[in-house]
Amino acid sequence: MTPQTRAENSAAAMWANDAASKWLGMSLDHVRPGKAVMSFEVGPQHLNGHAICHGGYIFTLADSAFAFACNSYNKLVVAQQNSITYLSPAKQGERLTATAREVSLTGRSGLYDISVTGPDGRVVAEFRGGSRQIKGQHFKETP
Repeated sequence: MTPQTRAENSAAAMWANDAASKWLGMSLDHVRPGKAVMSFEVGPQHLNGHAICHGGYIFTLADSAFAFACNSYNKLVVAQQNSITYLSPAKQGERLTATAREVSLTGRSGLYDISVTGPDGRVVAEFRGGSRQIKGQHFKETP
């Protein structure tokens, strides 16, 4: 099995059970080993009292992209630590894109950077996630 096929199969298995990302209207736009791109459109239900996208939804988008990137090797991986810095507001009607990339993978621990951007290319937020591999696989691989 190629690394790309493994990443796609892992993503398909995760997406099948990812009710949260689906419920929020996210799409999984691209996955490859150690990388993932997800997006969603900011709707009126995502706005806070300042009429901008609530930070929790931006965090969730980044966290979901992080999850698909670090789970792209057919190993079960969970978040160990996450942080986010908000840099510019997102408004209703904008499609936000979270691009996750692996920075380091050593043993069972990984480090990932996720940039959330607006449709005009501006950076809305920067997210860093630390991951930890646990027991199990997303699908059974045949040798």
